[in-house]
Amino acid sequence: MHPAAAQLLAAFDTNKVTPGILGFLVFAALGAGTWWILKAMNRSLRRVDFVEAPEPGQAPGQAPGQVPGQAPGEAPEPKL
Repeated sequence: MHPAAAQLLAAFDTNKVTPGILGFLVFAALGAGTWWILKAMNRSLRRVDFVEAPEPGQAPGQAPGQVPGQAPGEAPEPKL
């Protein structure tokens, strides 16, 4: 073994291991990928125009859970 390599190995502490530049690059790539996918998902979800279909037996202009004949915003009568 080369004397300089032997000297470096003797000074190397096996209890102190760091991820180094490769670990940083992998972490940065994961962060950039996460940012990109969230941005793309947000852009796609803004394009969605979702209109909920009325439940069966409900009038087309009636809000979900609204009793027929009840004014919008009016509280339903409590059932006893």
